[in-house]
Amino acid sequence: MAFVQKNLSVLAYANGFTLWHYTTPDAAAVVDTTGYFNAAADMLRVGDMVLTNAGVGGTPTNGVFAIASNAAGVVDTADMTRFDTADTD
Repeated sequence: MAFVQKNLSVLAYANGFTLWHYTTPDAAAVVDTTGYFNAAADMLRVGDMVLTNAGVGGTPTNGVFAIASNAAGVVDTADMTRFDTADTD
């Protein structure tokens, strides 16, 4: 699939930092591809974080991506820090 702008929303903004939420049926590995967020390049800044629910409707993966670079309209994220690790309790 591809990035869907309506699935990206602001959760918080302060001091030039924005915390976003994004939900998608795309796998986390797809979202992590350079250029996935290019359509939102005018909104995303280096250091912003995107809480992500990926793989919705299939195999879900939850975590956070940090915006690593945004130059000339090309957005790249750092690898996802996952929140959906196994519960050992």
